[in-house]
Order: sequence, then C-alpha cells, then structure tokens
Amino acid sequence: MKKLTLLSNLLLCLHIGFAQTDDASKFASTIGTDDLRKHLSIIAGDEMEGRETGTEGQRKAAVYIEAQFKALGLQPVASLNGYQQLFPLHRDSLISSELKVNNSLLEYGKDYIAAAANNETGKFKGKKLVFVGYGIEDSLYNDYAGVDVKNKIVVFFYGEPRKAGVYITTGSKQPGYWTYPGLTKKLAVAKAHGAIGAFAINSLTGTFPQNIVQSSRKTNVIFTSIPSTDKQINYALLSHTAAKQLIGNSFDSLLKKAASGEPLANNSILIKNTKISFDYKKHQEIFNASNVVGVMEGTDKKDEYVFLTAHYDHLGKHNGKIFYGADDDGSGTVAVLEMAEAFARAKAEGKGPRRTVVFMTVSGEEKGLWGSEYYSDHPLFPLEKTSVDLNTDMVGRIDTERKTSDSLNYIYVIGHDKISSDLAPINEGVNQKYTNLVFDYKFDDPKDPNRIYYRSDHYNFAKKGVPILFFYDGMLKADYHKPTDTIDKIYWDIYEKRVRMIFHTAWEIANRDQMLKRDIQASLASE
Repeated sequence: MKKLTLLSNLLLCLHIGFAQTDDASKFASTIGTDDLRKHLSIIAGDEMEGRETGTEGQRKAAVYIEAQFKALGLQPVASLNGYQQLFPLHRDSLISSELKVNNSLLEYGKDYIAAAANNETGKFKGKKLVFVGYGIEDSLYNDYAGVDVKNKIVVFFYGEPRKAGVYITTGSKQPGYWTYPGLTKKLAVAKAHGAIGAFAINSLTGTFPQNIVQSSRKTNVIFTSIPSTDKQINYALLSHTAAKQLIGNSFDSLLKKAASGEPLANNSILIKNTKISFDYKKHQEIFNASNVVGVMEGTDKKDEYVFLTAHYDHLGKHNGKIFYGADDDGSGTVAVLEMAEAFARAKAEGKGPRRTVVFMTVSGEEKGLWGSEYYSDHPLFPLEKTSVDLNTDMVGRIDTERKTSDSLNYIYVIGHDKISSDLAPINEGVNQKYTNLVFDYKFDDPKDPNRIYYRSDHYNFAKKGVPILFFYDGMLKADYHKPTDTIDKIYWDIYEKRVRMIFHTAWEIANRDQMLKRDIQASLASE
C-alpha cells in the first residue's frame, strides 16, 4: 500500500510538472513575429516622432501603451489616477542678467555668460573676491586650506590639477567629479564655506561662441528625483579679458598654469576694492513625463511582485530627422506588451501567476534613467517584496561586432551573478528547456569598459537591492542612437525567441514557491 501511494504521488508530481511545462510553452507560443511587428511599426513609426521624453511624441507613445494594457485587462495601480505614474520635469530660460564691476556694466555674451541650468533667480553683492585655484576641497588636494571666503565671492578655474599626466584627486589619467559634474560640486563647496557667489574661468576658452551664448540662455529638459531645498549660490563664467580685469596682473601666470593642469593650491589671492553686483532672473516651465504601469494581480502570492520593464522613450526629432529607436528601445517596449498578452491569456484560462506581475514601461532612460529613478524613489509596490526586475533594452537586432557562429542565436545577459544566486540557475534552466539561446555574460565583467550594467533602468532597482536580469542584443555600433535605427533592421526570428525566453523566466519566477534570495552584495557605481 505504501509503495502504491508513493508511486501515485510520483505520477501526480510528473503530471503537474508536465502540465506546467505545457502551460508555459502554450502561452509563450502566443508571442509571435506578427504581433511584434504590428506593435513595433506603431511605436517606432513617424507619428511617435522619436518619443523624446517631455515631448508630444513621448506622450502619444504612453497613450498607446496604456490602451494596450487596458485592452489586455491589466489593472491600474490603485494609488495612481490611471495607468501613468507622472514625474516632474522642467525647462528654464533666462529673463534678464545684469553684472556690474565697479559700477561698470558687463556685456552678456562678450564679458560673461551665466547658464540657466546653474543659476536661480536671485542676486549677490560684495566688495571682496577671493581666488581659490580650481575651487576643490578634497583629501588629496585642497584649494580652501587656510582660506577664508565667508561672505565673499570666490573665483576659480574649471577642471582639476594633474602631476605627470595623472589627476591628483583620482590617481589615474581619468578625471573625477571635480571635472564632471564639476561646476555644481564646486559651487556647493563654495557655499559650504560661506561664499555668497562665484565666478568661474575656463582656461581653454577665453571667449564665447554664439551657439554657447544661446544655449546658456535656456536649459534642456531637467529632472530632479528628490528636489533639494538647499539652493546653490549663483555664478557667472567670465571671459579671459573680464577675469584679468578682476584678478589683475597675476592672471596671466595663473591662466598658463591652469591651462596645463598645474596645481594651484596655496595660490589664493584676496582681490580688494572691487564692487560687484550680480542680478539674475529666469523663468521655469514645469511639465510631466510618465511611466506606464499595468498590473496583473497574483493568486496566493499576490503581495509579492515580478516586474517586467523597458523604456519607451528615445531621442526624438532633430534637424528634421526622426530618431526612430526601433531597437532602442522599441523592441523592449513591445516585448513587454507581448509578454503582458501572454500572461493575460494564461489568466483568462485560469492559469494566472501566483505573484503579481507588474508591466512597466518607463520614459527618461535616454536622459539618464529618469523614469526608473523616480519609480525607485517613489515605489508603487514594496521594493522588499519585489522578487525581480527583468529589464529588456534592445533585443531585436544583432551585435555587428560579434564575430562568432552564434550571431543569430544569442543574447547578452547582465546581472546573472549579482544580488541573487537564484538568477542564473532559473534563467539558464528555462533557456535550456525551451529556447536554447547562447547566453553571453561578457558585460557582467567588472572590467567591461562599456559599463552596461549601470546604463539601463534595471540599475535603479539593483541600487535598492532588487535582483535583476537585463537582456540586451549588444547593438552599440551600427545604427545605435542614429536615425537609421529603424524597423526594417529588426531580425524578427531571434527577436521572437529572445522575448519567449524572457517570458519563460518571468513565468518561473512568478510561480515558484519562494522569492529570489538576496545573498550577493549589489554592485553599485561609484558616485
């Protein structure tokens, strides 16, 4: 009797296993080239105008994605007014700028410029200026050592010093954050030391080309995930002629040193008897972009979440040319739509996922991972209950630099050895069982110069400790970020195969007994 019971249980388990296999294969088979082509021809079509974040094209794409989610029966998030998570953007433009030195009015565009991106409406006045080298305060190099700038105006050069071709603050031939973001970092340090304003000098450019003057008057679209309540001090960038008038005869020797990257610490100069007034006014236009979110509630594990993400924005329209972004990342966006349809069909047949599956297409990726950053700072579902983010960014083409025989049967997988040791066995297991793609992990090499792990939306989940896998075709050359990234370049068969593999991975993670372990320390980019 006991043997019969064991045999019956074994047969039942085998039956359940085969049923689950059949279910996964059945619903994955609904992901096909016809639907991929249909959706991608719209997402990467003329009407979307390249889907640049903050433009009408991006908003049209969001409306289309939202309509697909609704048609599939996905639910909006209860805390949102619909399917879109809005996040704020702004664009600034100069109204007026007045800079006086000893009651002499300087000319904007000739004597100075003041970028709208780095100035707020406000003014400063003073009679004491202090030259502070490069304006750096670092453990390895400090222009502020022994220098009092409280209630004074500081003057500094762009850039940072080198010795024998090696940057002092980084110990390498690559500059650090004193070069980029550079200016904002230096203004923050100056304010922390009590300065009331600043003048900067570019040692390599003494005058201002007209295009630079015009661009200084307005900003591109700007996003700040968590707005700072601590405003920075205002500044102006001086021409070499204006800077020499301020600093005096010593300017020429300082300029020569700065142009060659020589250290300038301990070269502070107190500039006396100079009356300065700077009055700046700008206008700020505020508007929104959005992440589009559709939810399929799970069954017995509905309070745990599996995310399927892609970015639907691209580069927009410039000089009359549309940057279509068919692969980048129209292909990932449509992959999410197709996987949503596969899960919807499963649920309609009573085979819905155990965990809640969240389908999210984000915007702002091309600008700096804005939409996913906003989500990770304002999550709609608990990040500690988010089992995984499977992110898809460019899966419809091939890497033109890949010179191996598997060039039509591969996918780059990023994140397999990070955060969770469960990731690789699950992903590799479903691939071996269903799709037999060649997995290439080269972009997970910490020495990879492309730093792909840090360059798409999964990274904002990884920073919060959520396990991630990122799927990518490697198309970094060819038509990358060009108007020629068009739908006719898509390799439809391998595109279909890749999306089915990602679906199988999501299906397994959504239906397994346990959330993914978080047993490997996350790899974070240096700040």
